[in-house]
Amino acid sequence: MVPQNIAFLFVLAFFLIVFLQSGLDKIIDYKGNLTFLKSLFKGFFSPPLISVALISVTILELISGVLCLVGIIDFILNNNSHIGFLGLIVGSLALLVLLFGQRFSKNYEGAKTIAIYFILAMIGLVLAQ
Repeated sequence: MVPQNIAFLFVLAFFLIVFLQSGLDKIIDYKGNLTFLKSLFKGFFSPPLISVALISVTILELISGVLCLVGIIDFILNNNSHIGFLGLIVGSLALLVLLFGQRFSKNYEGAKTIAIYFILAMIGLVLAQ
């Protein structure tokens, strides 16, 4: 296996862990996450919009995590990177939504972390070729 393929698998594994854990945490502690976000965005967005955003990000994260898992399996068995590629695209969308929220709330430290994840996702997309 060539180093590019190994790197691609590691990027998929990274986002599998990140997005499945984050999505499951949002489901398990939905009320806690919603309370935190409502306090963070109080005065900026209406509570129903915050709820929709939380649900949307959760769905994107879970879809990305599952696609990354299936993408790993498909790449190993069939040398096909398409599903993993889709997982990284969906994950990148989730990261952009999260980045918007971090920047809007002026949480620049949180935005830096998301930027690092986003760079890794872009590297993964390039490796998927």
